[in-house]
Amino acid sequence: MFVATSGCTWQQLPSTSFGPSGPTAHRRFTEWSKARVWAKLHRLVLDELGSRGELDWSRCAIDSVNLRALKRGT
Repeated sequence: MFVATSGCTWQQLPSTSFGPSGPTAHRRFTEWSKARVWAKLHRLVLDELGSRGELDWSRCAIDSVNLRALKRGT
């Protein structure tokens, strides 16, 4: 989240604050993304909040991000 919101690169990630080096953090982020860890975590949080009755679906938004594939990626 820090890299996405701060504008820093993975190499600039301050390891004193976050633990692993930037390249290690990037590798783990990539592995976890491929394993759908973020989607599963999001679902767990929604399920937990829903079971507590703490979701207010009257105030929700759908958002997306589009990025240009610099190397003709799919």
